[in-house]
Amino acid sequence: MCAKATMEEFEALLNESFEIDTPEEGSVVKGKVIAIEAGQAIIDVGYKMEGRVDLKEFANPGEQSELAVGDEVEVYLDRVENIRGEAVLSREKARREEAWDRLEKAYAAEERVEGAIFGRVKGGFTVDLGGAVAFLPGSQVDVRPVRDAGPLMGLKQPFQILKMDRRRGNIVVSRRAILEESRAEQRAEVIGNLSEGQTVDGVVKNITEYGAFVDLGGVDGLLHVTDMAWRRVNHPNEILSIGETVKVQVIKINKETHRISLGMKQLQSDPWDTVEEKFPLNSVHKGRVTNITDYGAFVELEAGVEGLVHVSEMSWTKKNVHPGKIVSTSQEVDVMVLEIDTAKRRVSLGLKQTMRNPWEVFAETHPVGTQIEGEVKNITEFGLFIGLENDIDGMVHLSDLSWDQRGEDAIQNYRKGDVVKAVVTEVDVEKERISLSIKALDADTFSDAVDGVKRGSVITTTVTAIEDGGIEVEYNGMKSFIRRSDLARDRADQRPERFQVGDHVDARVTNVDPKTRRLGLSIKAREIAEEKEAVQQYGSSDSGASLGDILGAALKGSDDK
Repeated sequence: MCAKATMEEFEALLNESFEIDTPEEGSVVKGKVIAIEAGQAIIDVGYKMEGRVDLKEFANPGEQSELAVGDEVEVYLDRVENIRGEAVLSREKARREEAWDRLEKAYAAEERVEGAIFGRVKGGFTVDLGGAVAFLPGSQVDVRPVRDAGPLMGLKQPFQILKMDRRRGNIVVSRRAILEESRAEQRAEVIGNLSEGQTVDGVVKNITEYGAFVDLGGVDGLLHVTDMAWRRVNHPNEILSIGETVKVQVIKINKETHRISLGMKQLQSDPWDTVEEKFPLNSVHKGRVTNITDYGAFVELEAGVEGLVHVSEMSWTKKNVHPGKIVSTSQEVDVMVLEIDTAKRRVSLGLKQTMRNPWEVFAETHPVGTQIEGEVKNITEFGLFIGLENDIDGMVHLSDLSWDQRGEDAIQNYRKGDVVKAVVTEVDVEKERISLSIKALDADTFSDAVDGVKRGSVITTTVTAIEDGGIEVEYNGMKSFIRRSDLARDRADQRPERFQVGDHVDARVTNVDPKTRRLGLSIKAREIAEEKEAVQQYGSSDSGASLGDILGAALKGSDDK
């Protein structure tokens, strides 16, 4: 009876043991640490199964395990039995499974997860998310490029899951998204406490060519180069340095983009408010050249007040010259205020107005008739340009080169660089012109020669040359030419060969031309005039007297005299 009861109890226990499910491979089970030896923990997972797990699997990266005998842990059952009859267990896989469940929930809810960067890989870093390893791209570490990630290693911090694929075991996280979100919250809070026109202190965080970024305590504002000072600032580093604390005014806040515009000069008085008082029209002031352009030069009269000297107002004499050849940057110059436009914040200045007009000075010191000496600067088809004092030029027209030669011939006698003398004949200050004459240095031989000679006068000339077309004659040193048709009244006598060099010939003056320096002479005109005079005195052919009789009487009358 006793034996039968014992068998029934054993059968019941056996059936009960069969009814209890043996844990499946690939699942997470609970176990108890029953011993620690040789760097491994021996864990009893029940069901008469024990397994070994390395202690390092129970520690975070870079830390020591604090596992002790009696601790209950969860492990991953890889296999129920190995060749030694032990269960194959893994704490890492158990943690990974737990982590993936947790991370999937956080990813679905768009929640932050905690992790620690523990390694560097190509293109980024590895992050332990409490059992699951994620990839942190280098671009997602910080809002700005990180040169040294050493201080971030092993540090517990929040991350945002960007992408995850459990089947492939891929997780991509971002630290930058957390920072940007925190920064956005901080910006919103700081911006909410700011107002346009408010004066605040900030720290210069970065400097560029166009301005500087100033940290206002979690939010950056742009201080543009044009708002740093009333004066011209070529580069922000002239007045600012990184890390410097500055006092600025909030000029504008864009609530949508969270952009803040700052200004420093707004905290100072505007120098343009007193420009008209300090710099009245036509007053002369000393200034400093700050910038040179193709069309002129900018001159600083005082800090914040600049005026433009247009290229046309730079020099009396240097025309079509680049301003850089007249003034240089940082040079101190005297300028005259020509015009002020406070609305447009413009001042027109003049450089040449501070010096006397050289044409006025020349007119005062060199009246008409003054003899000058200068170098031939240029030779043109209409005359010579002579360099005078104070960088001005005078012109000798072709017609003023010589009394005896044509201008086109006379100009061939001059070369650029020759030093010549001339006489001032006219000074036009308004047109900036000075007329000179070289021929005026000598007496006008033509005028002397024909002094008293008028049109219709009869003069005695000397034949100097016989040509087919007529004869060349000379009168008081002046040469003239009598054409064949003017040699006689009668056509038969219009023969040049009937004259000889040295003959004295009376001719009538038909023209006196000072410009061409020529006398117009005609023997024919003299004979015709004499005939008319004889007819008037001694009768006419109409009364019956012949022309021969009249001329004979006229000749006799002249002989009697």
